[in-house]
Amino acid sequence: MTTDRQERIRKRAHQIWIDEGKPFEQHERHWEQAIADINKEDANGSGVHSGAASAGATEQVAGAGPALAEHSKDAAKPAGRKPKRADK
Repeated sequence: MTTDRQERIRKRAHQIWIDEGKPFEQHERHWEQAIADINKEDANGSGVHSGAASAGATEQVAGAGPALAEHSKDAAKPAGRKPKRADK
């Protein structure tokens, strides 16, 4: 997978996560949806749809690591909450 394509998928997955209200532990579904969206964009842009479905499965495994880890890290952060102090 090219770096440009991986970046497009990462950005799309992140946008899906934001659009859905930043749900916890949905990164794999967002990543898969992003791959499908990018495959569809590429197929519509070039008019060629050769192997897009099988390419998506490979990209999920090969390209998911750093992007999914970053996506999960952001999802795990509580929004606007401060940790309780133990000394109170």
